[in-house]
Amino acid sequence: MKSIFEKTKGISEKYVGIVGEEYNFNDICEFIPENFVRREAIDLPQLSELEVLRHYKELSDRNFCIEKGFYPLGSCTMKYNPKVNELLANLEGFTNLHPLQSDEDSQGALELMYKLQEKLKYITGMDAITLQPAAGAHGELTGMMIIKKYFETKGESYRNKVIIPDSAHGTNPASAKMCGFDIVEVKSNEKGQVDIEALKALIDDNVAAIMMTNPNTLGIFEENVLEISDIMHKNGSLLYYDGANFNAIMGWTNPALMGFDVVHLNLHKTFATPHGGGGPGAGPVAVVDKLKDFLPVPTIEFDGEKYYRNYNLPNSIGKVRGFYGNFGVLVRAYAYILMMGTNLKLASADAVLNANYIKEKLKNAYDLPYDEPCMHEFVLSGERQHKQGVSTLGIAKRLMDSNYHPPTVYFPLIVHEAIMIEPTESESKEVLDGFIDTMLKIAKEIEENPQEVLKAPQTTPIKKVDETLAARQPNLTYKVNQI
Repeated sequence: MKSIFEKTKGISEKYVGIVGEEYNFNDICEFIPENFVRREAIDLPQLSELEVLRHYKELSDRNFCIEKGFYPLGSCTMKYNPKVNELLANLEGFTNLHPLQSDEDSQGALELMYKLQEKLKYITGMDAITLQPAAGAHGELTGMMIIKKYFETKGESYRNKVIIPDSAHGTNPASAKMCGFDIVEVKSNEKGQVDIEALKALIDDNVAAIMMTNPNTLGIFEENVLEISDIMHKNGSLLYYDGANFNAIMGWTNPALMGFDVVHLNLHKTFATPHGGGGPGAGPVAVVDKLKDFLPVPTIEFDGEKYYRNYNLPNSIGKVRGFYGNFGVLVRAYAYILMMGTNLKLASADAVLNANYIKEKLKNAYDLPYDEPCMHEFVLSGERQHKQGVSTLGIAKRLMDSNYHPPTVYFPLIVHEAIMIEPTESESKEVLDGFIDTMLKIAKEIEENPQEVLKAPQTTPIKKVDETLAARQPNLTYKVNQI
């Protein structure tokens, strides 16, 4: 039987480049079904290279990005991503490396991952780590799988509860539930922190862990975290650290000092790699020594002479990602850490300073539910403006007219009409002042002429839309010049 190569040999020379000429099916290839053979020229637009470039440039100009304006997206840490990281991630030795190549042929990549592991272990205070998870929520799932396997190995499968604060990220209960745990909510106190007495009332032998973010989603540091750690550990339970807000504490403290057992980090937030639109991302999970044997395989090891992938972990939860995660994101994070060095501590300090500066400037114009010193972010309430006829969503849309990306709105759920602001360390005082002035202007507009705000946005490629009509009759087909 002839091979495909033998059957098609010579045909490409005969037919490539012919446009519009009817093909003879038998002359081309008898193993291709006739209904798949194109007999007419492809109806492609006849455009010049310049016209195509202008089209995509115009589309890109409609997109908002960190290079175009301020991105105060609370809980997401949309800091600037240095372009040198992109150059390094696109080095030929990295981009041309196949994930199935042997360890011997991948020493450079393995060395980079190993050294990144060591730096992340140092920064978090943890004893072991995996770089596999592809995102923060994926890291949460991995961490909860480790916790579940740990208790199964100990013969404590009856531990089926996970305690989660009412201010938590929505992915926390979802990740725990996917692992078969029952979710138990613990309320916040008047300071926006975990209520210790409420926590004590929830503790029993069935509690496997508590999932916390510190600083929490309100941007407030959990000042009783050591007491919480003591309560959980005395009960034989574990503590899980959601690293979404890690940008607030780098170099000042770490999850190990707070008593946590499992940590996930968002490399695409804290360590300046691009994210948004579903990826790319990376969510490494670090653990204390007693949990290291449960990490996904392979782990990256060094025997003193060469780096290698270790699959020999009998209690491993298994593989959680195809090949070894999003390698390009790992390269960018490693480059960022090397570039910043001890300035990682300064990055956190500036992020906290910027957030407190904006909070103090805006707290008289908007409601501040928890008037506490914040960390890297804070949460206002638009309840006052809502009573004047403009909801938080209207405020967010009005910001777009001044080239500011809206903050996170309506989250966390425990704050009505929430406006969640995180300036990061990337912005100058001039940018922060411009944002503050705009927020104050919007508050004044709502008092004097709310209808003007309700028309927003007016300067964006997509103007104010009829949201009811858009929901009932969505237009999902792109047409030229429809915008």
